[in-house]
Amino acid sequence: MTESIKKNKKQGYKQSGIRRNWQLVVMISGAILFTFVFAYIPMYGILIAFQEYNPALGIAKSPYIGFDNFIRFFQSYQFESLMTNTFLLSFLGFIIGFPLPIIIALLLNTLRSTRLKGFFQTIFNAPHFISVVVLVGMIFLFFGEYGLINSLVIAFGGERISFLLEASWFRPLFIGSGNWQETGWSSIIYLAALAGVDPQLHEAAKIDGASRFKRIIHIDFPSIFPTISIILILSIGNLLSVGYEKVLLMQTGTNLTTSEIISTYVYKIGLTGLSEPGYAAAIGLFNSLINVILLIIANYSAKRFSENSLW
Repeated sequence: MTESIKKNKKQGYKQSGIRRNWQLVVMISGAILFTFVFAYIPMYGILIAFQEYNPALGIAKSPYIGFDNFIRFFQSYQFESLMTNTFLLSFLGFIIGFPLPIIIALLLNTLRSTRLKGFFQTIFNAPHFISVVVLVGMIFLFFGEYGLINSLVIAFGGERISFLLEASWFRPLFIGSGNWQETGWSSIIYLAALAGVDPQLHEAAKIDGASRFKRIIHIDFPSIFPTISIILILSIGNLLSVGYEKVLLMQTGTNLTTSEIISTYVYKIGLTGLSEPGYAAAIGLFNSLINVILLIIANYSAKRFSENSLW
């Protein structure tokens, strides 16, 4: 009797789950296969971080050296500067850039005119579609020695500023241009969350005499707080994942003291000159492990102090 019940449960599960939704399974199978081929299979290459990798010998036959590549990086004279530059660039960008999409979404949501709302959304979202190369070209055009900003400085009686050559200006230019490009695009997810807010809550608040600002604070913001929590956890998990493309394009010989970060160092060590793939892989793996640790800490903190977490 019990065996027949179990069989009926299994058959019912199959019919109500995979068999009934086989179209969805077929639809997502491509994404699963793509992720497996291009994300999981390449993890085999992590082994070179523990080897003195020789492309001629391959991963299987390259000599195993344990944690020597990691120790070499920790003892390197560049370790402290690379960690400091990467942390400051990502942390300052996070502190400045994370609240901006939330603020923009809350402000756009208060606009009553659909046309005006669409106009501002277009203005905020358009920079996202500018390529990194074009964006850096615009930075050179505006902040170059003979660019628009220096022309205005001279017009007001000042002296030319070498924005792109002075190390102290690298972080403001990098973070400012990045926020300008991505803030509007990042606000879309918050606007989608705000679209689910019950309009009756605002109507009731209006009747009670609540101002627009109070409705934002007491209705809109609490409604998108779960979304903010999840995005915050994911952002902290990628805190040290600063891409190398834009940094390399903005990098000059005189601003290396602030612009040389882990990703650019890995690129130079692993793919240019006398490349050392094993050493570069060890540095990249170390950076990834830090991000994983930060993600776990952020998720644990969110789970402890609120009801929103990834797992």
